[in-house]
Amino acid sequence: QVQLVESGGGSVQAGGSLTLSCAASGYLTSSYCMAWFRQVPGKEREGVATIDSTGVSSYADSVKGRFAISHDSAKNTLYLQMNSLKPEDTAVYYCAAERTYRRCVSSLYPNNYSYWGQGTQVTVSS
Repeated sequence: QVQLVESGGGSVQAGGSLTLSCAASGYLTSSYCMAWFRQVPGKEREGVATIDSTGVSSYADSVKGRFAISHDSAKNTLYLQMNSLKPEDTAVYYCAAERTYRRCVSSLYPNNYSYWGQGTQVTVSS
């Protein structure tokens, strides 16, 4: 089992920055993926960024150049640095993890991830 706990959400004005953190506990295999998703009411959960155990990352087109995903393996913590935030970035952000590498590599589809955090709200005002 893997437990994920997000933190760092909040309210910010457009153009501002926030950093989300996701503390992972439990057993991650040597080959794994971790990702950030987001969801607004009435819409499907959307993949934002993913990183695998080799350090390769992928991003949704909507956040490329503005967001950066990273993973500190020593702390077993996933981060999402969000810059130049826009009102359309407002959502609940979820951390996800998957231990079966071939299932999740470079994937931004929520069905490819088995473990989820509880979410943290990010609100960007114009």
